[in-house]
Amino acid sequence: MLRCSAQCRHHHRLLESNEEKMNDDNFYSINRLVDFGMSIAIAQQMVKTMNHAMSNMQTPIQSQPPQSIYYAIIDGSQAGPFSESETSRLIAERKITVETNMWKPGMMSWQPASKMPDVLRLVVLAPPPFKSEI
Repeated sequence: MLRCSAQCRHHHRLLESNEEKMNDDNFYSINRLVDFGMSIAIAQQMVKTMNHAMSNMQTPIQSQPPQSIYYAIIDGSQAGPFSESETSRLIAERKITVETNMWKPGMMSWQPASKMPDVLRLVVLAPPPFKSEI
């Protein structure tokens, strides 16, 4: 019967250890490492493809919505067209109030500003009149 030397027993333990490492249930087995490497390669390819697709995407250009044009009855006469900012100025000057008859393209008839939500919004946002305390 052959007896192993200490060095022989050490090599024998290393072989047993390597056999355990090669077991498919072990994370460090060859099959598991190959699967892991393939997964990484596939993930990198997916990232590359998505980055390429996103860099070629056309994003819609958001432009400012067209400004509304208003007409108003001021001092008994039709006036306008006024832009939204001009209408805001006339509201601040109290030349246009909630009772002022107004019209904009698309409306069937003249209506008080109080019935036009977009103009009413401008009325509500207008600062209150300043009264000097002299």
